[in-house]
Amino acid sequence: MNAKNKQQNNEIPRTPLKFIWFVLKPVKGWVFLSATLVIVASIISTGVGYWIKLFVEAVETAQTERVVFFAIAFPLLLFLMQLLFRLSGYTMSIFACATRKHSFDVLSEYTLKHSHSYFINRFSGSLLSKVSNVNNAVDKMSIEFLFTHLTTTVSFIVTAVLLGVVDARLSIMFLLMAMILFFINIKFAPKKRQLSLGSAKSMTDYRGFLVDVLTNMQAVRQYVNVDKENVKLNKLSTEIKSKSKASWFYTEHILLINTFILLFFSIAMFWLLVSLWQKGSVDTSDLVLVIVLYYQIAYSLLHIGRVMDFTARSLGEIQEGLEDILIPFEVLDNGTNELSVINASIEWTNVNFEFAEQPVFKDFNLSIEGRQKIGLVGESGAGKSTFVSLLLREYDINDGEIEIDGQDISSVTQDSLRKAIAVVPQEPALFHRSIYENIAYGKPNATRQEVFEVAVKAQAHEFICTLPDGYDTLVGERGVKLSGGQKQRVAIARAMLKDAPILVLDEATSALDSESEVAIQKALEVLMEDRTVIAIAHRLSTLRKMDRIIVMEEGKIIEDGDHDSLSQAGGVYERLWNHQAGGFLKE
Repeated sequence: MNAKNKQQNNEIPRTPLKFIWFVLKPVKGWVFLSATLVIVASIISTGVGYWIKLFVEAVETAQTERVVFFAIAFPLLLFLMQLLFRLSGYTMSIFACATRKHSFDVLSEYTLKHSHSYFINRFSGSLLSKVSNVNNAVDKMSIEFLFTHLTTTVSFIVTAVLLGVVDARLSIMFLLMAMILFFINIKFAPKKRQLSLGSAKSMTDYRGFLVDVLTNMQAVRQYVNVDKENVKLNKLSTEIKSKSKASWFYTEHILLINTFILLFFSIAMFWLLVSLWQKGSVDTSDLVLVIVLYYQIAYSLLHIGRVMDFTARSLGEIQEGLEDILIPFEVLDNGTNELSVINASIEWTNVNFEFAEQPVFKDFNLSIEGRQKIGLVGESGAGKSTFVSLLLREYDINDGEIEIDGQDISSVTQDSLRKAIAVVPQEPALFHRSIYENIAYGKPNATRQEVFEVAVKAQAHEFICTLPDGYDTLVGERGVKLSGGQKQRVAIARAMLKDAPILVLDEATSALDSESEVAIQKALEVLMEDRTVIAIAHRLSTLRKMDRIIVMEEGKIIEDGDHDSLSQAGGVYERLWNHQAGGFLKE
């Protein structure tokens, strides 16, 4: 992430209303045009009552020409109103679709730039749900504002004016009723928003847990835990039911209060209207006007609580998503310098690092020469995987320096650092895409010939050609359609294509059968040529050809040398070597 991206990300609003305007701003011209069309259409829609009043007056006074005029003009007026609403719908579709894309782009880009710790502490399903919820809520809020809030506001103003034309007291009573409804619903809004937030969070938790179960369905079946997982899902769905019901009941409670307020003012207003009619202060056309206006606006006023409920729920979903997605990045680029690698030497100087408030490295020092191949050995918890994570700057160290060719990795961009390092993990991360796409992931602009060449070198071409669709075969989610050895060879081919000067092998052969290991060892020998290599392995036999072996224990280097010297030194490495069973290090 360069400085420009960092600045842009810091400018993303964290509050719902500001975020909505942030994604609407690029298409504000279309928003303004759509709003203008809605306003004009709403004025005509509410003003229909006045046209009916004029029509009734013409009928009562037997003005034939005016009756004919209004009879012809009235349908045309309704057509114009609908035409304006439809035009506003077209313009709305333009800005709504653009807004949806902008919101997706902003949130997905920000999410993908979080550090490693952000993702390991969250369900991927929950993150997906939050991004989707925010986008859906923004989309609905934009449309709701124009078609409900703006329409109701315009109708309210026009109604108040037209009632005032009949009698000022009618307008005053109408305004008083609207104010009481508004303030009562405002008072209920905070609790309603809290209930809506709880309902949204329970749904997010359910989706996150369900995705986690589906992702690990093989383990669920193997350990006969389908019923157990269903019990947990049932518990989460019960929570959804409880919180959704509480939110819904509260909404109905608000609507019931609104109904009684509306009933009281309806009786008062119509009593006043009838009194005025009896006194001759208003005529039949005025009666018709007031009745039409009142019943046009009454539904909107009655359901002002539902509208506010929808608004509160949408704002709650946006807030819940933004609070988790837009948290500050833990690992930031401190400049725009690109890492330049020539020798690929690595230097750790007085490195201190804590994880979960527990010390992992303390005054750790290590020097790796360029093109040197080293093996990291140690029992679980020794710090081997953390070593790799810090080299990739998935976490920031507390103190000290990690340098590549004399450049502090914290002073160069994360992208340039990771471009210089290829990783072949124990469990390769494959996408549910074709084998070709998975290999080409190491170099997006690679030619097909380059992909074929690295597949041959990685001992993968032969098995790929036996598949039904060859290189176009979809590998399934996380590569489930391939064997462990096949996935490793695809990962090695991808690393070859990346052609990075530094190579990390994270227990790349520890879980393979002997036949697969032989093929992969041949591929690794090609991959390791002329590179700085850091290899982590439980199968110590895979490290015999390393230039140097580092033995780690509780974040410290306790032995350093080649295989021959360490296996006879009477130390930890010799003990681990002698304790091998079937070629694996006992945990």
